[in-house]
Amino acid sequence: MPWRGVAGEGLVGAHGWEYRRRRPEGTVLYAAVRDNLATLLAEASELGRGLPQYVERDFARYLECGVLAHGFARVRCESCKDELLVAFSCKGRGVCPSCNAKRAHVTAAHLVERVLPHVPYRQWTLSFPHRVRWVLLKDAGLLSHVLTLFLRAVFALQRRRARRQGLRGAQAGAVSFIQFFGSCRS
Repeated sequence: MPWRGVAGEGLVGAHGWEYRRRRPEGTVLYAAVRDNLATLLAEASELGRGLPQYVERDFARYLECGVLAHGFARVRCESCKDELLVAFSCKGRGVCPSCNAKRAHVTAAHLVERVLPHVPYRQWTLSFPHRVRWVLLKDAGLLSHVLTLFLRAVFALQRRRARRQGLRGAQAGAVSFIQFFGSCRS
């Protein structure tokens, strides 16, 4: 059944999968945000600083993400003429787990299919205690310097390993993603 209407993607295709609407309004995270957001915003405002606008915007968009009442597209199967509704997504980066996962998937697919050569890869993760994360979050220059030092150390290690295996002049490269899990920004 070739469904049409959502960015040209098939909703039921040759692989036999069927579109099922996610129901974020039924999750614990959604209920927690919905039930406590006004209190959070009021308390942050009482402290005199409030939350940054992008944080308030991300929470508000999250509460609308995937909920039919906040907008949808109607799609129709060209073969059987069946129709269904696909709720709009927030495409946010800070709060919404569905949109974060989708963005990560699309980015990874793009890198693997169109950017990176087909060779073996190694993933490295650098993590810091919460106090250090806050310092790095507030100072982009320091964060950039720390990332540069980390990559230099990884590249040096990779070159040493390559030389031990008889590979001379090996080149290293990196694709970096900075994520602030457990902090106020991602």
